[in-house]
Amino acid sequence: MVLNTGRTVLRSAAAAIALIALTAASLSPLSVGAALAQAQAAPAPVPNSLQPRAQGPASVADLAEGLIDAVVNISTSQTVKGQDGDSGPIPMPKVPEGSPFQEFFDEYFGKQKPGENNPSHQVQSLGSGFVVDAEQGIVVTNNHVIADADEIEVNFNDGSKLKAELVGKDTKTDLAVLKVDPKKHKLVAVKFGDSSKTRIGDWVMAIGNPFGLGGTVTLGIVSARNRDINSGPYDNFIQTDAAINRGNSGGPLFDMYGQVIGINTAIISPTGGSIGIGFAIPAELASGVIAQLREFGETRRGWLGVRIQPVTDDIAESLGMKSSRGALVAGIIDGGPVADGSILAGDVITRFDGKDVNSVKDLPRVVAESPVGKEVDVVVIRKGKEQTVKVKLGRLEDSDQQAKKNDQTGQGEDGAKQDVDVLGMTLGALDEDSRKSFGIAKDVQGVLITEVQKDSIAANKRIEAGDVIVDIAQETVSTPEDVAARIEKLRDEGRKNALLMLASKTGELRFVTLQMD
Repeated sequence: MVLNTGRTVLRSAAAAIALIALTAASLSPLSVGAALAQAQAAPAPVPNSLQPRAQGPASVADLAEGLIDAVVNISTSQTVKGQDGDSGPIPMPKVPEGSPFQEFFDEYFGKQKPGENNPSHQVQSLGSGFVVDAEQGIVVTNNHVIADADEIEVNFNDGSKLKAELVGKDTKTDLAVLKVDPKKHKLVAVKFGDSSKTRIGDWVMAIGNPFGLGGTVTLGIVSARNRDINSGPYDNFIQTDAAINRGNSGGPLFDMYGQVIGINTAIISPTGGSIGIGFAIPAELASGVIAQLREFGETRRGWLGVRIQPVTDDIAESLGMKSSRGALVAGIIDGGPVADGSILAGDVITRFDGKDVNSVKDLPRVVAESPVGKEVDVVVIRKGKEQTVKVKLGRLEDSDQQAKKNDQTGQGEDGAKQDVDVLGMTLGALDEDSRKSFGIAKDVQGVLITEVQKDSIAANKRIEAGDVIVDIAQETVSTPEDVAARIEKLRDEGRKNALLMLASKTGELRFVTLQMD
């Protein structure tokens, strides 16, 4: 068997090591020279940090025993109403007399009332959770575990059960906070650890309720960090190969110190079972959300009031940046915290409140984690120069109506009537007639693209007739001649690409780079 073969190999390896040690200890003085020559010819020793480890932790039994009582099973029930129709009650199938299934059919179909179509029925689901405050009876789980539930019940490791009420939930991070009566059951709580210090390869332990089996312990390592699986705006998952299955959602991921460093949330699986790719919400993200849900029953996230897009290599070159990093500001939301001009469209945000913004995904997360009303320093690159601006954050949850407004509200001057061809685009004045013809909003200002040549550079970048050029290389344009002159100036400066800010017919902004070769 494989297991026995492994043991045999280990014994053989140990014997070989012992033999080598014995031979080295028995070398005579005449053999020292030869031994030194062989040692010089041998490869350099492997650094200790790279030495292979033959085994993981000897046992996690004591650790698991001390934590398992803090992990709970979450069961929910939901009443689902049948679909409306005109067929009336579902007729009971005919079964042979004396059939063992007769009583089941009678129980189900006998509940239907005359004139009732497709009666409602109960749907139950199972998940996991864990206690974070024994005195207050606070339990944490995933939002999708308790979503739309009519009743929530918490099942403890000793078999006891308590009804739970929902304190608050957050769909963006898929977290929910529940409360049970701590007087009715002695609770054991666990604490959050610092997930930012977690390293790839660290041992972790998951405890949960897979497939409704109850407290189940699995062991693995941290496979990766900062995973974005496109499940929400703040994705920053810990990836682990510890077995996580259906029913584990909402359960804790522990480090070897018994602290919660993640909340198990999702898996990738073609079969529905674990294949060693699971994802946990990191504690550094979850702890702040949970604290807000406990205090307010809702989240209160910081808000900057900008629309952003990635900084590509072409955009970085157009802006004179050495590397593609940060988040490019594509638009400013009216009424937002930076509508005063402290941050401008075309700025590249590279640092926020002392935290680096390496990619466009970093900014929403660090802003959302910041308190509402806090004054923060934001480092931007504007027209090739780095500068720091101070911004007072608004509240994201209050931004919905403002976000729907158009970005541009300024009054522009009427442009020249003559069309201009540049970079595969035919440009015209944005006047009342062209607004009606293309359906362009009144608050959109710039130069109208009336036609795009097929297979041109502009067409390949999905620029369409009806788009409006707002600025080029962070300088506004109002006439077709302005565009041509700006492109010519960039060529004279030795630029290879032109960075265009385009507005859609409704005013939504985006940046596009066009090669000028």
